Amino acid sequence: MTAVVLPAVPRVLIAEADPWSRDLLKQVLLNVRCDARLDLCADGQQAMELLEQVPYDLVIVDWELPGIDGLNVLRSVRQRKRNPPLPFILMSHRNDSASVREALPLAPTAYLTKPLNMESLTQRLQDLLLNAGEEVSCEIPALASGMTLSVYLERRRESTDGAPLMTDVQLAVKRSLNPNGLDLTRLESEIRNDPQVTAVLIAAANSAAQHHGVGVQTLAQALQRLGTGQSMNLILGLALKRCARLSDPQLADYAERYWEMSLRTAEYGRTLARLLDLDQERCYCAGMLHRLGDLALLRCLQEWKQAGGELNEWDEVGEALDEFGASYGSALRARWRLPLELRDLIAAVYQLGGGVYSREALVMNMAAQLARLTEHEGIEELAKSRTARLLKIGLPELMRLRKK
Repeated sequence: MTAVVLPAVPRVLIAEADPWSRDLLKQVLLNVRCDARLDLCADGQQAMELLEQVPYDLVIVDWELPGIDGLNVLRSVRQRKRNPPLPFILMSHRNDSASVREALPLAPTAYLTKPLNMESLTQRLQDLLLNAGEEVSCEIPALASGMTLSVYLERRRESTDGAPLMTDVQLAVKRSLNPNGLDLTRLESEIRNDPQVTAVLIAAANSAAQHHGVGVQTLAQALQRLGTGQSMNLILGLALKRCARLSDPQLADYAERYWEMSLRTAEYGRTLARLLDLDQERCYCAGMLHRLGDLALLRCLQEWKQAGGELNEWDEVGEALDEFGASYGSALRARWRLPLELRDLIAAVYQLGGGVYSREALVMNMAAQLARLTEHEGIEELAKSRTARLLKIGLPELMRLRKK
């Protein structure tokens, strides 16, 4: 029997319609082979065109691709009678015996049902892309010659992966598991204080692949729509990304302060919403996400340092946050297509625009003002503010809120 010779640098095609599942597959694969050359696409026609042009070493395709489905992509690949056969992983939500029997004659290397088992997928990828005992390490690419911090941050704004994780997500998932599987209620309580997890799950739950018309605006709604398996996969996938957590003490200190501000704003928002009989969880979520851009920028600053860039003490970090923090947040919320209603509440944290305000927007504006008050600042002026008057909240109610 002839031994299989694995490529020095594998070329891999991933065809998956859902952008969040596609990104998850990318991270899992790069965690196995960080040097792999990846092509990503969202439909069967593009997959077929790429297969015509590129000699891939591995193909990972979803059966439910739009246009030409994944089974027909597999059929086309097998008709070419490559020797040895091209490794082909077919994924599908179909777990019935009829679907499996339909796929088996085309000899997929693996048939994986969704939501994917990440351990099983990782093992498959290791078997296909690594020799026994082999480990692959990759250096972080150095910055381009002459690159300045301002130009770097400007370019990264539209492609940032978002905020660093502020919660140990692996521990959170582990503590939410029980003999019957993943407890979504427990999982929500474990991760609800993490802005990145909250934003990604809401964005994933609102993706076109979920086929639902009503927008998801809270973490609990996102978990219910995604289900246990997909929620767990997306959460654990976040931990695989570069700079998922901040290791630089200076940047981590900044992140802690912005995170604490998010927590205070979220808690005030929820308490005020409960007092006024409004949507508590939506207000909590808006407060949690309002510093997402600043946290994402700090993550990019760590990437800058790891690529060989320098930061001149605290002043340069503060200047970068002042210049780019807000625009990073806006870019993320737009790119991840967070619901407009939720974006409006986040905007109200910073300021109230002209026109008529919803009561929830007023709540978020008041929550932010409460969160910014220091221990030695009086609350009397806040009680006289326009927001307090519109909400009809007086000094006694604000005093009680501050004591909680």
